[in-house]
Amino acid sequence: MKHWAQNGFKALTSAWVLALLATAGWSQSITWLGTLGGGESYAYGVSADGSVVVGVAQNADGQPRAFRWTASRGMQDLGTLGGDNSVAWGVSADGAVVVGWAENAAGLMRAFRWTVDGGMQDLGTLGGDYSVACGVSADGSVVVGVDGDLPNRRQPMLRAFRWQNGVMQGLGTLGGGKSEAYGVSADGSVVVGWAENAAGQRRAFRWQNGVMQGLGTLGGGKSEAYGVSADGSVVVGVAQNAAGQDRAFRWTEDDNIMQPLGTLPGYDFSVAYGVSANGDVVVGWAENAARQGRAFRWTVGGGMEDLNTTYASLLTNGSELWAASAISPDGRYIVGYGYNAATGRYMEAFLLCTAHNGDVDRNGCVDDADLLAVLFAFGNTGSNLGRVDVNCDGIVDDADLLIVLFHFRNGC
Repeated sequence: MKHWAQNGFKALTSAWVLALLATAGWSQSITWLGTLGGGESYAYGVSADGSVVVGVAQNADGQPRAFRWTASRGMQDLGTLGGDNSVAWGVSADGAVVVGWAENAAGLMRAFRWTVDGGMQDLGTLGGDYSVACGVSADGSVVVGVDGDLPNRRQPMLRAFRWQNGVMQGLGTLGGGKSEAYGVSADGSVVVGWAENAAGQRRAFRWQNGVMQGLGTLGGGKSEAYGVSADGSVVVGVAQNAAGQDRAFRWTEDDNIMQPLGTLPGYDFSVAYGVSANGDVVVGWAENAARQGRAFRWTVGGGMEDLNTTYASLLTNGSELWAASAISPDGRYIVGYGYNAATGRYMEAFLLCTAHNGDVDRNGCVDDADLLAVLFAFGNTGSNLGRVDVNCDGIVDDADLLIVLFHFRNGC
């Protein structure tokens, strides 16, 4: 009798949810982030809860400036190190630490680490002419990037680095002369990027405990890694296949194999930029011969999908999502840039919020704790409600409650 009652209740709840979703359209959301007074903006990083987005935007003078966006404050110009330009590439899990590069008074790029309390800090170089910070650990204590020389040097160098506690460490190469670091695991122990081998070919690498491992290619001549899962076991990026075509890849430590993720129908090129904490969701962009881009999401169970198709109902007529640059650890928030028809900006940063299955506390089980979290927050409104706003519509209401009920006991 108990089993029948549970099934009957779930069936009834399922009917309610399906009816509700049919009218609400799943109620997911996309937010265009604007600019700093200029014509363009690009989003490159997002905090764990989606409340902070970082990237670069033009100011009223047309200068690119690193920004930090929140729903309450909007887009904040993070300034420079005395020069004109800056770009933000990454953000810590809590949104309090931002990394990137900024020009100093001499017009040279310097890696920076910006904090809410301390502002912008110059991280220095490894002895080169410039440095760029590309990634940051979850707690903001470890920064990775590249140190380089200007091209007028007789033998200009690029050197991947890892910075911690004021010390910048060179990570070496795979036998060649150059390397760059782009991504870092949550605890800062695993770094990914590309490095030259002895033949001068670029190879995606995974660095850990002082050892740099080449990840191979898809049969072609080069590969580059851009993102890594929270524990460092999954790496994503781009590699050439045997036909010389660039394809997004996903490499796993367990298999030690580089898996091609394909591309979207009608598109010739793809690259993966970001990956969820568990390594199961990958985002990036695909491009066709006409250099038209499309943002994609790839999942272990579903393959590659065009975000423009999946979230067509959220886009005003003519708007397009061109590239997905980063994804939050839980896979819920995706940032990137595209064409906003409402403003006419051909490059504008966006934040996409997607619904989840009701696991509010992210413990893998939809249970009483999740149900109570939604009930206690019931009626709250706003743009940063967190995971209690299960369907991303800006209000905790019946729709969120029903989704939790529909998935109740899943994963438990």
